[in-house]
Amino acid sequence: SVVPLLFKQLNMSGGLACLALNKDDVTKMLAASTHLGDSNVHFQMMQYVFRRRSDGVCLIDIKKTWEKLLLAARVIAAIENPADVCVISSRNFGQRAVLKFASHTGATPIAGRFTPGTFTNQIQAAFREPRLLVITDPAADHQSIQESSYVNIPVIAFCNTNSPTKYVDIAIPCNINSSNSIGLMWWLLAREVKRMRGDISRNLEWEVMPDLYFYREEKPEEEEEAQAPDVTPAQDTFNAATTETTYTAPAAVDADANTMIAPTSTYAPKEDWQTADANTDWGADANNTDWGTDTATDNWGAS
Repeated sequence: SVVPLLFKQLNMSGGLACLALNKDDVTKMLAASTHLGDSNVHFQMMQYVFRRRSDGVCLIDIKKTWEKLLLAARVIAAIENPADVCVISSRNFGQRAVLKFASHTGATPIAGRFTPGTFTNQIQAAFREPRLLVITDPAADHQSIQESSYVNIPVIAFCNTNSPTKYVDIAIPCNINSSNSIGLMWWLLAREVKRMRGDISRNLEWEVMPDLYFYREEKPEEEEEAQAPDVTPAQDTFNAATTETTYTAPAAVDADANTMIAPTSTYAPKEDWQTADANTDWGADANNTDWGTDTATDNWGAS
């Protein structure tokens, strides 16, 4: 009787009914294919495999997935400043979930390409010093995991059966090949973090739907509708019936009524330079004096 009691205390739920896995969460996990692993199994992920199907696909133990999810939620809730938790996803399937998780829990998101040196190079503007990392895929986000090992940052990662677990402190076993599974796991983690922080009650359902965390691929029809401008079709003037129109001349307007008369000026009239004598030759000399001839009879060269 002592062994089952110790086994319950070693679990993250601790045997408490409020932390136990309920039927609704199991239904969501099965619908999102969270329990389906890969045909290959990493030796450190063998402990999370329930059994292997006839087609070679490994089935993940959902009970262990829930226990590791509670452990990760406890670690995240223990961080005093929520911004010190950095959530990373370079894959498209997890970028929307990462941004939603950051908006609901206050974490710092890095969606898209991870810039090398973000955790080690203090010169660059994107340098950060988080206290905890949450990774979507250890294989795709290997650069951030490698840099976290240099600066001693603990790492929580969603891992499939074939995912590498090097430098990963808490591995949450789940299917990371499905967009619905990734979105659901991020939603469950965000809900448990908010419950452990006391933001929401366990007796009430969270008003945020899991669909908000799912990756949405834009269809080609939606892209064409978004890019195509709204153009009104032109009227068919060629086949339109001809209608006779009569021209009406505009009414005559009295010119005197609309004429504006300038008021009389009170200033003295100005001299008009244009009314000068038109016959005046400005280039002619009045005395007909030849400036090139010397009128004096004195000889300057004589002594």
